[in-house]
Amino acid sequence: MSELLASARERLGTDGAANLSLRAVARDLGVSSSAVYRYVESRDALLTLLIVEAYDAVGLVAEEAAAGARAAASPPAQTWLAVARGVRTWALANPHAFELIYGTPVPGYQAPQDTVAAALRTWAVIVSIMLEGFDDGSLTPAGPDFDPDGLVTAEVFAFAGMGAPGDVPTETARGVVRSFTLFASLIGGLTAELYGHLHRVADDFPGVFDATIATAAAGVGLHIDLLG
Repeated sequence: MSELLASARERLGTDGAANLSLRAVARDLGVSSSAVYRYVESRDALLTLLIVEAYDAVGLVAEEAAAGARAAASPPAQTWLAVARGVRTWALANPHAFELIYGTPVPGYQAPQDTVAAALRTWAVIVSIMLEGFDDGSLTPAGPDFDPDGLVTAEVFAFAGMGAPGDVPTETARGVVRSFTLFASLIGGLTAELYGHLHRVADDFPGVFDATIATAAAGVGLHIDLLG
């Protein structure tokens, strides 16, 4: 299975996810197509394995970056910066995996429920940072207030260990919704950089990324120190 996934990853880089072919993977491995079908039943099943692998990889990076920052007694805002920087490093090293999970959807592919838990790992880190800021008083949202009821799926609350959405206090639920801003700035900033949208616009890509992350974070109430 490891050789199969390695070959499929290479094909992602050369052919793209939309053109991933079990026949091509089998040819690269020097085996028949029927041999590949013993491990995966379809192209979509292989895509699912690659997607879960990518989500787990970036989720682990986010978790380890957060753990390292917390061990160093960093405040929640700086923990978020450490996580964002860690994810950026992963994305630059694995652009095809990033594109697979955060880029253009693969035509005709419908992600199964199997991908949800892996996809939520990074979300759970973001939500945990928001909650830490709420608990220690460092989270000071700029607003606006809104009714969070029904805005976030139950899976996000459950994965973050909060139980049913109806049991979550309103201000805590607002923090979960505001975490979308952190996620959007992270993926948006990386997309702009990886897909060349900053070419001839930015001179210092890491600096622009940090400023993007910090500006968005300030809006949800996390104040990152970029000058210290």
